[in-house]
Amino acid sequence: QVQLVESGGGLVQAGGSLRLSCAASGSIFSFISMGWYRQAPGKQRELVAVITRGGTTNYPDSVKGRFTISRDNVQDTVYLQMNSLKPEDTAVYYCAAFDGLGSYWGQGTQVTVSS
Repeated sequence: QVQLVESGGGLVQAGGSLRLSCAASGSIFSFISMGWYRQAPGKQRELVAVITRGGTTNYPDSVKGRFTISRDNVQDTVYLQMNSLKPEDTAVYYCAAFDGLGSYWGQGTQVTVSS
């Protein structure tokens, strides 16, 4: 069974940076794509960044230019580098992986950005 474990969340001031990590229990190369999502209180979960097996990335306008997703196929880990953080980035961040059978989710890590 696939397990995803996020780490790296915390409290940071506006304008600061954090790097989230998502460690998979198996080879991440087996996944068609992996992504980061976030959910703020009272809001729907939204996509933050996605990276395909081939390395193609995509971001919504809200984080484009500030967030960068990357993957390490040797360490079986996906990262989310978050720069120029804003209070509206405050949310629980989830790692997800997708293959031909379904989707897998981590437990989430809290990111809080103070103004």
